[in-house]
This record gives sequence, C-alpha cells and structure tokens, in this order.
Amino acid sequence: MDLKTREVEPTPAERAAIDAVLGTDESQGAHDRTGGQSSRVRRHLLLPTLHALNDRVGWISPPAIDHVAERLDVSPAEIHGVVTFYGLFSTHERPARQVHVCVDLVCRIEGGTRILPDGAHPSPCLGMCEQAPAVLVTDAGDPGRRTAMGGVMGDQLKELAAGMPVSAPERRTTASVPQAADPGLVLLRRAGGGDPLDFDAWVADGGLRALDRAREVGPEGVIELIDAAGLLGRGGAAFPTARKWRAVRGQGATPRHLVCNADESEPGTFKDRVLIENDPFALLESMTIAALAADCARGWIYLRGEYPGVEATLMSAIERFRAEGILGADFDITIRRGAGAYICGEETAIFNSIEGFRGEPRNKPPYPFEVGLFGAPTVVNNVETLMNVPSIVLGRTTSNRRLFCLSGAVAVPGVYEVELGLTLGDLIGLAGGLRPGSELQAILLGGAAGRYVAPDATDLVLDDDSIRAAGLTLGSGVVMVVDQHVDLVDQIRRIAAFFRDESCGQCVPCRVGTVRQEEVLERLANGVRDGQVELLADIGRAMTDASICGLGQTAHHAIESAVVTLGVFRR
Repeated sequence: MDLKTREVEPTPAERAAIDAVLGTDESQGAHDRTGGQSSRVRRHLLLPTLHALNDRVGWISPPAIDHVAERLDVSPAEIHGVVTFYGLFSTHERPARQVHVCVDLVCRIEGGTRILPDGAHPSPCLGMCEQAPAVLVTDAGDPGRRTAMGGVMGDQLKELAAGMPVSAPERRTTASVPQAADPGLVLLRRAGGGDPLDFDAWVADGGLRALDRAREVGPEGVIELIDAAGLLGRGGAAFPTARKWRAVRGQGATPRHLVCNADESEPGTFKDRVLIENDPFALLESMTIAALAADCARGWIYLRGEYPGVEATLMSAIERFRAEGILGADFDITIRRGAGAYICGEETAIFNSIEGFRGEPRNKPPYPFEVGLFGAPTVVNNVETLMNVPSIVLGRTTSNRRLFCLSGAVAVPGVYEVELGLTLGDLIGLAGGLRPGSELQAILLGGAAGRYVAPDATDLVLDDDSIRAAGLTLGSGVVMVVDQHVDLVDQIRRIAAFFRDESCGQCVPCRVGTVRQEEVLERLANGVRDGQVELLADIGRAMTDASICGLGQTAHHAIESAVVTLGVFRR
C-alpha cells in the first residue's frame, strides 16, 4: 500500500503510547515482499492502540494517526474513519480532564440535563442508572485514569469539571443489588459476599465445580444440558444458546472464537456490569465451559468503554485464572475495550470493531456460526446468558430466571433476579413500589429500543408468551418507571436524538430515517399536528422494514408506543 502521510513526527508521548501496544520494532510497518501483509495482520491491535493514545494524551492527533498508519500499513484515512466512529475519541486537541455527564433517560429524570459547566460534556447512558445521575471522568496521562461515578450533582460536578482530584468510588453492592444475601439468588448469589477477586473463597463456594463437571460429560454432554434447560439468549434476541454452540462446533473451519458481548449500551441497562463486578470468576468459568462445548480456542470479552472498574476487575480475574493454569493453554481470553458506540452491541458490529474497522454491522448471511470474527466460526453470547451456564451444568434449570434493571421512580432501584411469571406490578413492588410522592405515568420496557406501556399494564405477566402476546419484548431487562413529574415529550425526543447519534450511517433507512423522525417530533412538540403523526408512522415502518440491523429496526418502537399507546401529543 502506498501510504500518504504528513511526514510529521508524533510527540514522544504519542510514540510511547503506540509502542506500548505495537512494540518498538518499527520495521514491522515497512513495506516488504509481502506487500505489508505482515503489518496488516495486526490490524486488530488498532482499537487498543487508539485507546493507548487517548489514555496517554487525551486525543488522537493527525501525526499520531499517520504513525499508526505506517506501523500497521493501513491508510490514515481509514484510521481517521475508525477514530471518528467512536464517541470517546477525539481528533481535536482537548484538555487532559474530560467529564462525560450522562444526559440519557434515567439521568434526565434525576437531574442530568441541567446546564453543564465548562469542561463537562453530554454523554449517552453510562450504565449506572441505579446511581443516577452518573459521570465518567477521564484524566489523560502516564498512566491515564478513568473513573465512573454515580450520584454526582451540583457543586461536585463543577469541581470535577474544574479538575478536582478523583478518588476511587466505593463498591456499592447494596445500591446495585437490593436482594443481596437472599439465599434464593442464583446469578446474584455472590453479590455482597466479600471480595469478588478472592479466588480461594470463590473456589470454596463452589467455583470450578461446573467446569470439572463439564469436562466429565464432554462437549456434546454440555450442549445437551444447555439444550434441555432451554437457555435462551439474554441480550434481547432470545436465540437458543445450544443451537449456537452446536452450529459452531459443527463447522469444519478452525480456529473458532467465543465472544462475550459485555457492551450493554441500551439506555437503562446495567445488569452485566453488576454481574461482573460481583462475580468475575464465574463469567470466566462460564466462558471456559462454552469454549469447551463449541470447541473454541480463543475467547474475547468486548467490554463497553464506560466501565473502567469492570475492566480492572476482569483483568485481575483473568490473570489469576492464567496463574492457576485454567486459561492459557487450550483456551485464553482477551478483553477488548469498546470506545462509546451503541451499535457495537450488535453481534457482527463487534467483529468489525475487534478487527480494527468501523463498528458497522455486516449483512447476514453468512451468519456468525459460519463466518464470524476473523472470518472464522464464532459464538456470541452476552454476560447474563453465559452466567447461567454453571448452574445448568450442575443440574439447576435457570431458563425461567431473569435479571431486570429497575430504575426511575421506584423506591429502591437496582438489579433484581426473579422467576418469570410474576406481574409487572409485582416486580415494581419488589423494588419498594413507587417512591414517595410519585404517581405512575408510564413504564418503559426494554430500554430505548423497547416500548412504553400505560399504568394499567401493571397486571402484565412477565413471561415469554404473555410478553409476546402483548406485542412487547423483555429485551435486555430494562424496567424504567416514569412518574407524573417526567416530561414524556422530552423523553421521546431524547430517544430520537440518541438513535440519530448512534446510527452508524451504513444504510439509508436508518441514517435518514432517524434524522427525519427527530425532525417530526420537533414539529409535533412545537404544536404542528397536520399529518405529522401519520408521517412519523411511515418513517417508522420504513426503518423497521428496510434497516440492516436491529438499531434501525427498533429505533421507532418506544416513540410509536408513546404516541399511539400513551397519546403524548393528544394531551
């Protein structure tokens, strides 16, 4: 490849950040008889390299892009396209201290939309809805520092934006898991039970028993157990887990990959964060069992970039698993940190992101079990799905057990583990009911990609058949309770803005439709009614029918339900 660069040297700090990921042997980036192929096979290191630059310097400059281009033999234009795809990166110089303030649905309710001080920037959902309003503070340097914080308001926000030193936040298990210490818990049973990185305590509490059992029954035996348990995906699509594993195992191509999707960017969702914070070894054991069943040699955890504490916890857990010899020989796991792109929660967009490309979804077929990560057969499961595996292998069926993320106007927000079959009202009651002074206005099920239901839906039974019959979805488990103090027009306009921002722009129905949808809502909010509701419905149908992936296909759902079911513009 004939690279055209500006021939401007990066700064010493930029060079050091790049070398920390790519090594100091710059000859690997030189053109050779392979036409640069030896460099381009390392393109999957692009995202970690960009993170290293961003962490060290605070932004990604043109000379730094050129130097990375030379090292990886990838054009500067392509790298610029990757950098600008992600919300946490910048190609413009900015201060070392960045304060990202959540202005999404729950934080709006809790005061996240007030005028932001200088040095603070609006951010989509940070996955800390039970602690809203939330911020992510990043400090570039050597080393860089990233801190997620909840309950940040008023003067504290101003002080953070002004550069106030940040102390590590305390673990708030009781705030995140109100059921902590309940003996009936399965997925959340270790919440509040001590140091989550105490390996010996975890083993004494039953850790690795499921992996030992999986090795006894063998790959086909494990798949049969998962199949008999009826485990469905917990990321929203509800695809049978055993079918994925069996399909990948049946492919002739090797190596095979296992991807754990921990990029829970759906507004209102924070269950995967809480699971990993409280039981990281269980996730690694689950992945090791899944890899055994599907014959995967390489595992990847694609973790959202707004979860610095989770990343540190996982890194420590992986190091301990390697030290114990559980990882490293036949199967190993790599963490790949995302960089602020909702679309990367889509399973094929994850592949592109890991491989060093823009995180745009791929057309299907071919499907991931045939051609996935690096063109190889690939299993993709989210965190909650995988965390069900050890219990199932040990003989406990958990297919009817779900996690729900309750937020908004409930007395005790947090992650709740329940058996399906209770009503929506029962679930809200488990969270202490409405907080004092609140009257129920609506409930958002499934997050921004879900649907609103009216107050009389509290009798809705939460099981797959009832939810499907009502034209709803449990999605990622979001239950966002909206009281009379919330401006629903503001909420759905925020949802429209969210999807407009997060659309990858690859397909016209989504790229154009999300913009037009937001424009129609603006006119409706300003009192223009003639034909606008009908136009909004037409736009929604076009996006649903013709978009490549689930983002465009669901970007209209919550808005449609607010307009049609709740009648927000008839009030």
